Amino acid sequence: MGIKKFNPITPGLRQKVSVDFSELTTSRPEKSLTVGLDKSGGRNHTGKMTMRQIGGGAKRKYRIIDFKRDKEGIPGKISTIEYDPNRTCFIALVVYADGEKRYIIAPDKVKVGDIVMAGEKALPELGHAMYFSAIPLGTDIHAIEMSPGKGAALARSAGTYATMMGREGKYAIVKLPSGEVRRILLTCKAVIGRASNPDHGQEVLGKAGKSRWLGKRSRVRGVAMNPVDHPMGGGEGRASGGHPRSRTGIMAKGQKTRSVNKPSSKLIISKRKK
Repeated sequence: MGIKKFNPITPGLRQKVSVDFSELTTSRPEKSLTVGLDKSGGRNHTGKMTMRQIGGGAKRKYRIIDFKRDKEGIPGKISTIEYDPNRTCFIALVVYADGEKRYIIAPDKVKVGDIVMAGEKALPELGHAMYFSAIPLGTDIHAIEMSPGKGAALARSAGTYATMMGREGKYAIVKLPSGEVRRILLTCKAVIGRASNPDHGQEVLGKAGKSRWLGKRSRVRGVAMNPVDHPMGGGEGRASGGHPRSRTGIMAKGQKTRSVNKPSSKLIISKRKK
């Protein structure tokens, strides 16, 4: 799959760069695996805006993804590869030998007709979900569990992958996409291969309206606000706003926000690279 550029017949197309989506095989999702998705506009149950820069956007339905890969020992065939508006990578519809259908995150270079499996009988092949105790060292993996049976939490975005580095007692040592090296229990699962749509990072939306279709609203700078709205607001003329900080007063530019006493800190071998 490649990148597509456009002839500048309109101003919005002049800068636009898009994925060509040649990998996709259908444009309609499996109806039994979709549910309605309400928009919050960034408001909580009382109507107060708690998340800014969210709202609007095209209607979409949520595709129910099997992050747990708990259908063990039963082979499944990749039926379709589809676009999912709720995430950056593509998804694949798996039809299992017993007739059940489930969506999974599509691994990169997976094809319709490929066989995937989860559990102890799975092989270290593309799309198979294996326990860390069985994954060969040096393997690229994605959709990684952090707690056994809880479902994939890490390396789920387009083109991301982690690397199996080694084993240490009851833990696997994994290098994550951020560069962080940490321990994960051997009883957790991960999927072999890299997440699909690796060209997503090269996309250029081309115009402001495309952001609005995605449900993203414009960001207002703190220095352009009044003091009542932001710590960096106010002042005569164009003031710098002082030391950069968030709307809630947390210093930007590198202040650590992770709790020093967080229990999982002992599982981190080396912190992420900046």
